[in-house]
Amino acid sequence: MSFQLIDRIAVEDEGEGPVVVCVHGLGGSSNTYTPLMPALARHRVVRIDLPGSGRSQRAEGPLSIERYVQTVLSVCERLGIARAHWVGHSMGTIVCQHIAAAHPKCVASLALFGPLIAPPDAARTAMKARADKARGGAVGMHEITQALLQGAISADTRQRLPVAVAFVRESLMRQEGEAYARSCEALAGAQPAAVENIEAAVLLVTGDEDGVAPPQAVRAMADRLHRAASKRVVVLPKCGHWTPVERPDECQRELREFLAAQARS
Repeated sequence: MSFQLIDRIAVEDEGEGPVVVCVHGLGGSSNTYTPLMPALARHRVVRIDLPGSGRSQRAEGPLSIERYVQTVLSVCERLGIARAHWVGHSMGTIVCQHIAAAHPKCVASLALFGPLIAPPDAARTAMKARADKARGGAVGMHEITQALLQGAISADTRQRLPVAVAFVRESLMRQEGEAYARSCEALAGAQPAAVENIEAAVLLVTGDEDGVAPPQAVRAMADRLHRAASKRVVVLPKCGHWTPVERPDECQRELREFLAAQARS
Protein backbone atom coordinates (compact mmCIF):
# COMPACT_ATOMS: atom_id res chain seq x y z
CA MET A 1 0.00 0.00 0.00
CA SER A 2 1.22 3.46 -0.91
CA PHE A 3 0.46 6.49 1.25
CA GLN A 4 1.21 10.00 0.08
CA LEU A 5 0.28 13.62 0.57
CA ILE A 6 -0.77 15.42 -2.60
CA ASP A 7 -1.11 19.15 -1.94
CA ARG A 8 -1.79 18.37 1.75
CA ILE A 9 -4.40 15.77 0.82
CA ALA A 10 -3.89 12.30 2.32
CA VAL A 11 -4.19 9.56 -0.30
CA GLU A 12 -3.94 5.78 0.02
CA ASP A 13 -3.33 3.88 -3.23
CA GLU A 14 -3.18 0.08 -3.21
CA GLY A 15 -3.79 -2.97 -5.35
CA GLU A 16 -3.89 -3.65 -9.07
CA GLY A 17 -6.70 -3.87 -11.60
CA PRO A 18 -9.63 -1.62 -12.53
CA VAL A 19 -9.48 1.60 -10.51
CA VAL A 20 -11.93 2.32 -7.69
CA VAL A 21 -11.92 5.77 -6.09
CA CYS A 22 -13.54 6.05 -2.63
CA VAL A 23 -14.99 9.33 -1.31
CA HIS A 24 -16.08 9.42 2.34
CA GLY A 25 -18.79 11.42 4.07
CA LEU A 26 -18.99 14.05 6.78
CA GLY A 27 -17.08 12.89 9.86
CA GLY A 28 -15.50 10.06 7.90
CA SER A 29 -12.14 9.34 6.34
CA SER A 30 -10.52 6.75 4.11
CA ASN A 31 -11.09 4.30 6.96
CA THR A 32 -14.83 4.36 6.25
CA TYR A 33 -14.01 1.94 3.41
CA THR A 34 -11.79 -0.46 5.32
CA PRO A 35 -14.78 -2.80 5.91
CA LEU A 36 -15.36 -2.95 2.12
CA MET A 37 -11.78 -3.68 1.07
CA PRO A 38 -12.29 -7.47 0.75
CA ALA A 39 -14.79 -6.78 -2.04
CA LEU A 40 -12.15 -4.74 -3.88
CA ALA A 41 -9.34 -7.30 -3.76
CA ARG A 42 -8.88 -7.36 -7.54
CA HIS A 43 -8.90 -3.59 -8.00
CA ARG A 44 -6.60 -0.65 -7.61
CA VAL A 45 -8.24 1.24 -4.74
CA VAL A 46 -7.62 4.95 -4.16
CA ARG A 47 -8.95 6.32 -0.86
CA ILE A 48 -8.84 10.06 -0.28
CA ASP A 49 -9.26 12.05 2.94
CA LEU A 50 -11.19 15.10 1.79
CA PRO A 51 -9.89 18.58 2.70
CA GLY A 52 -10.76 19.24 6.34
CA SER A 53 -11.22 15.56 7.23
CA GLY A 54 -9.11 12.70 8.55
CA ARG A 55 -5.44 13.26 7.81
CA SER A 56 -6.23 16.21 5.50
CA GLN A 57 -7.47 18.47 8.29
CA ARG A 58 -4.74 21.05 7.69
CA ALA A 59 -6.39 22.19 4.44
CA GLU A 60 -6.98 25.91 4.73
CA GLY A 61 -9.84 28.13 3.60
CA PRO A 62 -13.56 27.56 3.07
CA LEU A 63 -14.74 24.11 2.10
CA SER A 64 -17.44 23.28 -0.43
CA ILE A 65 -18.68 20.45 -2.60
CA GLU A 66 -17.09 22.22 -5.56
CA ARG A 67 -13.72 22.25 -3.79
CA TYR A 68 -14.07 18.55 -2.96
CA VAL A 69 -14.83 17.76 -6.61
CA GLN A 70 -11.80 19.68 -7.83
CA THR A 71 -9.58 18.13 -5.16
CA VAL A 72 -10.57 14.58 -6.04
CA LEU A 73 -10.20 15.18 -9.79
CA SER A 74 -6.80 16.78 -9.20
CA VAL A 75 -5.64 13.77 -7.18
CA CYS A 76 -6.79 11.44 -9.96
CA GLU A 77 -4.91 13.50 -12.53
CA ARG A 78 -1.73 13.37 -10.44
CA LEU A 79 -2.09 9.59 -10.16
CA GLY A 80 -2.71 9.16 -13.87
CA ILE A 81 -6.30 8.00 -13.42
CA ALA A 82 -8.56 8.93 -16.34
CA ARG A 83 -11.52 6.67 -15.55
CA ALA A 84 -12.64 4.82 -12.44
CA HIS A 85 -15.46 3.17 -10.57
CA TRP A 86 -16.55 5.60 -7.85
CA VAL A 87 -17.70 4.62 -4.37
CA GLY A 88 -19.21 7.25 -2.09
CA HIS A 89 -20.73 7.45 1.37
CA SER A 90 -23.13 10.18 2.53
CA MET A 91 -21.67 13.59 1.61
CA GLY A 92 -19.21 11.75 -0.61
CA THR A 93 -22.13 10.54 -2.73
CA ILE A 94 -22.90 14.17 -3.60
CA VAL A 95 -19.31 14.64 -4.72
CA CYS A 96 -19.52 11.49 -6.86
CA GLN A 97 -22.79 12.61 -8.43
CA HIS A 98 -21.31 15.95 -9.46
CA ILE A 99 -18.33 14.20 -11.05
CA ALA A 100 -20.57 11.71 -12.88
CA ALA A 101 -22.88 14.43 -14.18
CA ALA A 102 -20.18 16.91 -15.25
CA HIS A 103 -17.33 14.54 -16.18
CA PRO A 104 -19.00 11.36 -17.50
CA LYS A 105 -15.84 10.06 -19.18
CA CYS A 106 -14.21 9.82 -15.74
CA VAL A 107 -16.90 7.52 -14.35
CA ALA A 108 -17.25 3.82 -15.14
CA SER A 109 -19.89 3.27 -12.43
CA LEU A 110 -21.23 4.68 -9.17
CA ALA A 111 -21.77 2.74 -5.93
CA LEU A 112 -23.39 5.08 -3.41
CA PHE A 113 -23.94 4.20 0.25
CA GLY A 114 -26.33 6.36 2.27
CA PRO A 115 -26.89 8.52 -0.84
CA LEU A 116 -28.55 11.91 -1.01
CA ILE A 117 -28.81 14.44 -3.82
CA ALA A 118 -28.65 17.40 -1.43
CA PRO A 119 -29.70 18.10 2.17
CA PRO A 120 -33.27 19.34 2.76
CA ASP A 121 -33.67 22.82 4.23
CA ALA A 122 -34.10 21.53 7.80
CA ALA A 123 -30.87 19.56 7.53
CA ARG A 124 -29.01 22.61 6.19
CA THR A 125 -30.09 24.59 9.24
CA ALA A 126 -29.03 21.73 11.53
CA MET A 127 -25.63 21.53 9.79
CA LYS A 128 -24.98 25.22 10.45
CA ALA A 129 -25.91 24.79 14.11
CA ARG A 130 -23.63 21.75 14.31
CA ALA A 131 -20.79 23.81 12.84
CA ASP A 132 -21.20 26.37 15.62
CA LYS A 133 -21.08 23.62 18.23
CA ALA A 134 -18.01 22.02 16.64
CA ARG A 135 -16.12 25.28 17.04
CA GLY A 136 -16.41 24.70 20.77
CA GLY A 137 -13.57 22.20 20.41
CA ALA A 138 -13.40 18.80 22.06
CA VAL A 139 -16.45 19.43 24.25
CA GLY A 140 -18.55 20.40 21.24
CA MET A 141 -17.32 17.42 19.22
CA HIS A 142 -18.14 15.11 22.11
CA GLU A 143 -21.72 16.43 22.22
CA ILE A 144 -22.06 16.06 18.45
CA THR A 145 -20.70 12.52 18.58
CA GLN A 146 -23.06 11.43 21.33
CA ALA A 147 -26.05 12.77 19.40
CA LEU A 148 -24.97 11.10 16.17
CA LEU A 149 -24.40 7.75 17.84
CA GLN A 150 -28.07 7.81 18.76
CA GLY A 151 -29.37 9.23 15.51
CA ALA A 152 -27.09 7.98 12.75
CA ILE A 153 -26.71 4.28 13.53
CA SER A 154 -29.46 1.77 14.14
CA ALA A 155 -30.65 0.50 17.50
CA ASP A 156 -29.64 -3.01 16.44
CA THR A 157 -26.11 -1.86 15.65
CA ARG A 158 -25.82 -0.11 19.00
CA GLN A 159 -26.97 -3.25 20.80
CA ARG A 160 -25.14 -5.98 18.88
CA LEU A 161 -22.07 -4.38 17.31
CA PRO A 162 -20.08 -2.38 19.88
CA VAL A 163 -17.03 -2.40 17.58
CA ALA A 164 -19.04 -0.61 14.88
CA VAL A 165 -20.21 1.93 17.44
CA ALA A 166 -16.62 2.45 18.56
CA PHE A 167 -15.52 2.90 14.93
CA VAL A 168 -18.08 5.65 14.30
CA ARG A 169 -17.34 7.28 17.65
CA GLU A 170 -13.61 7.37 17.01
CA SER A 171 -14.07 8.61 13.43
CA LEU A 172 -16.10 11.56 14.71
CA MET A 173 -14.05 12.30 17.82
CA ARG A 174 -10.82 12.39 15.77
CA GLN A 175 -12.13 15.28 13.67
CA GLU A 176 -10.67 18.66 14.61
CA GLY A 177 -13.45 21.06 15.62
CA GLU A 178 -12.79 23.95 13.24
CA ALA A 179 -12.13 21.66 10.27
CA TYR A 180 -15.27 19.66 11.00
CA ALA A 181 -17.25 22.89 11.27
CA ARG A 182 -16.12 23.93 7.80
CA SER A 183 -17.05 20.47 6.53
CA CYS A 184 -20.53 20.92 8.01
CA GLU A 185 -20.81 24.25 6.20
CA ALA A 186 -19.77 22.59 2.95
CA LEU A 187 -22.61 20.10 3.29
CA ALA A 188 -25.05 22.84 4.33
CA GLY A 189 -24.26 24.67 1.09
CA ALA A 190 -24.36 21.60 -1.16
CA GLN A 191 -26.28 22.04 -4.40
CA PRO A 192 -27.71 19.07 -6.31
CA ALA A 193 -25.94 17.66 -9.33
CA ALA A 194 -27.81 17.17 -12.59
CA VAL A 195 -28.48 13.54 -11.76
CA GLU A 196 -30.75 13.19 -14.78
CA ASN A 197 -27.58 13.39 -16.90
CA ILE A 198 -25.72 10.55 -15.19
CA GLU A 199 -25.09 7.79 -17.71
CA ALA A 200 -23.09 5.29 -15.65
CA ALA A 201 -24.55 2.28 -13.87
CA VAL A 202 -25.58 3.17 -10.31
CA LEU A 203 -25.89 1.12 -7.12
CA LEU A 204 -27.78 2.81 -4.27
CA VAL A 205 -27.53 1.24 -0.80
CA THR A 206 -29.23 2.58 2.32
CA GLY A 207 -30.53 1.34 5.66
CA ASP A 208 -34.15 1.06 6.67
CA GLU A 209 -33.35 3.26 9.70
CA ASP A 210 -31.25 5.81 7.78
CA GLY A 211 -32.62 9.25 8.63
CA VAL A 212 -30.19 11.03 6.28
CA ALA A 213 -30.94 8.85 3.26
CA PRO A 214 -34.33 7.26 4.04
CA PRO A 215 -35.46 4.52 1.65
CA GLN A 216 -38.26 6.58 0.14
CA ALA A 217 -35.83 9.39 -0.72
CA VAL A 218 -33.32 6.94 -2.21
CA ARG A 219 -36.03 5.36 -4.37
CA ALA A 220 -37.08 8.85 -5.50
CA MET A 221 -33.45 9.53 -6.37
CA ALA A 222 -33.33 6.36 -8.45
CA ASP A 223 -36.42 7.50 -10.33
CA ARG A 224 -34.49 10.59 -11.45
CA LEU A 225 -31.64 8.57 -12.93
CA HIS A 226 -33.32 8.44 -16.33
CA ARG A 227 -30.15 7.96 -18.37
CA ALA A 228 -28.26 5.58 -16.08
CA ALA A 229 -27.04 2.42 -17.80
CA SER A 230 -28.60 0.48 -14.93
CA LYS A 231 -29.72 1.21 -11.40
CA ARG A 232 -30.34 -0.88 -8.31
CA VAL A 233 -31.68 0.15 -4.91
CA VAL A 234 -30.83 -1.96 -1.86
CA VAL A 235 -32.37 -1.34 1.58
CA LEU A 236 -30.56 -3.12 4.41
CA PRO A 237 -32.68 -4.13 7.43
CA LYS A 238 -31.93 -2.87 10.92
CA CYS A 239 -29.30 -0.50 9.53
CA GLY A 240 -28.70 3.22 9.93
CA HIS A 241 -26.64 5.72 7.93
CA TRP A 242 -23.15 4.18 8.33
CA THR A 243 -23.95 1.27 6.02
CA PRO A 244 -20.36 0.08 5.26
CA VAL A 245 -19.58 -0.04 8.98
CA GLU A 246 -22.90 -1.35 10.28
CA ARG A 247 -23.45 -4.04 7.63
CA PRO A 248 -20.06 -4.75 6.03
CA ASP A 249 -20.88 -8.27 4.83
CA GLU A 250 -24.02 -7.18 3.00
CA CYS A 251 -22.30 -4.11 1.57
CA GLN A 252 -19.35 -6.20 0.41
CA ARG A 253 -21.70 -8.61 -1.35
CA GLU A 254 -23.63 -5.85 -3.13
CA LEU A 255 -20.45 -4.03 -4.17
CA ARG A 256 -18.72 -7.20 -5.36
CA GLU A 257 -21.71 -8.26 -7.47
CA PHE A 258 -22.16 -4.75 -8.85
CA LEU A 259 -18.54 -4.44 -9.96
CA ALA A 260 -18.57 -7.95 -11.42
CA ALA A 261 -21.62 -6.98 -13.50
CA GLN A 262 -19.77 -3.92 -14.81
CA ALA A 263 -16.81 -6.11 -15.79
CA ARG A 264 -19.14 -8.34 -17.79
CA SER A 265 -20.93 -5.50 -19.55
